[in-house]
Amino acid sequence: MSNILGVWLLLLSSLAWSSSILVMGDSLSAAYGMPQQQGWVALLDQKLEKNGFSYEVINASISGETTHGGLTRLPGALDQYKPELVVLELGANDGLRGAPLALIERNLTRLIAQARAAGAQVLLLEMRIPPNYGPRYSDGFTALFEKVAQMQDVLMVPFFMAPVVLQPELMQDDGLHPNEQAQPVLLDQLWQPLISLLQSPYQPQKNEGG
Repeated sequence: MSNILGVWLLLLSSLAWSSSILVMGDSLSAAYGMPQQQGWVALLDQKLEKNGFSYEVINASISGETTHGGLTRLPGALDQYKPELVVLELGANDGLRGAPLALIERNLTRLIAQARAAGAQVLLLEMRIPPNYGPRYSDGFTALFEKVAQMQDVLMVPFFMAPVVLQPELMQDDGLHPNEQAQPVLLDQLWQPLISLLQSPYQPQKNEGG
């Protein structure tokens, strides 16, 4: 009898999470320098539940991750979790390393294509970098996110670090990573765009050669 009860409980548990949201990002989403439960991804999970959304939030973010690394990991994550939505927060480490802009653009485009091929919607988070390599590179880096979003017809959240990056009280001592107090602010930046996608079922587009 106990074995049968265990099977039913396992079945009910799997049904409770009918859909999932996959966050594929770097240290900004991996709760760098703080407990995982304080990061914006964990707060997203809590806020969805409080607002009556039955989604399991999967955090596949890794500190130091690049778009190339995302390309190698995303197919497995898509196959395992079959998400309804992929939040794509990658590119900053590519830019900080001076990767060719065309390569970053191509990788982001491929990541979006992978997610869509698996039936998921994509929310793209715009990244920005300091002008270490000169304004031509940094401006081009910022512009490529808008270009990818337009070309691939995906919703993009403007630089979600904007409200915190110039506020020392919201940043860690390294000046690069947001602290615990900044996490609800980051979540606020993408909450409405994310909800709008969850409430608008994905309609696959015809292949136009991209």
